[in-house]
Amino acid sequence: MAAQVLPFPNTGGAAISPIACFLRIGEAPRKLADLHAAERLPARRVDGARVAGAGGDGALSTQEPGDEQPDSCLYNPLDPAPTRGGGLCCYPAVVPGGAFDQRAIEARPDVLVYATEPLREDLEVTGPITLTLYASSSAPDTDFTAKLVDVRPDGYAHNIAEGVVRARFRDSLESPTLITPDQIYQYTIDMWSTSHVFKAGHRLRLDVCSSNFPRYDRNQNTGHELGATSEIRHANQRVFHDERYPSHLILPVIPR
Repeated sequence: MAAQVLPFPNTGGAAISPIACFLRIGEAPRKLADLHAAERLPARRVDGARVAGAGGDGALSTQEPGDEQPDSCLYNPLDPAPTRGGGLCCYPAVVPGGAFDQRAIEARPDVLVYATEPLREDLEVTGPITLTLYASSSAPDTDFTAKLVDVRPDGYAHNIAEGVVRARFRDSLESPTLITPDQIYQYTIDMWSTSHVFKAGHRLRLDVCSSNFPRYDRNQNTGHELGATSEIRHANQRVFHDERYPSHLILPVIPR
């Protein structure tokens, strides 16, 4: 997908340069600060590398992907990843909103974590954020969630933006369709908009999961209507980031 430079009237004539951050593992990626215009940031995986959890070596990179192996995790609706902060408006005594350290969430084995190298200069992201995700599931319906995180040099990692897609609604909210288990689909995750400056020395991190509960209802992975039955299934999830299925994050970057 070719990125485009989008006009943005609130920048005094400056344009947004959408940057496509691709998921990758292994050798050091180019820094986002080296980009002069919109580029694709491909994904790469090294055989045997571990992506699940913040201790893994998943990466956001500018390098085009090659022959990569997918990343996988198990989603268990009985043990969903808990909500920690975010753009919440209600019930703060139950689930407080705002920015919180995400490291405990990222340490879970059902969270796939991808990060840039430390930025060499400040990077302003202002506007809508979108993740294009190529993924498969062993279930006839499931969810995929995404979270953009700002990681400080001391390791503190606070949430910036997030979103979710339910597989049955991948093409239409009005006409939902189930998926074929283990078939690869393209999903678009709207992570809403933000205006945030990632400071030099910080990292951008992307967390991919299948739950963020209770902000988003758990998907029971059955294909039934939500709450219609008490049945729950585990789902084996796979995220692809190769030349044919280049998962990527679109960031609206403002020149500084």
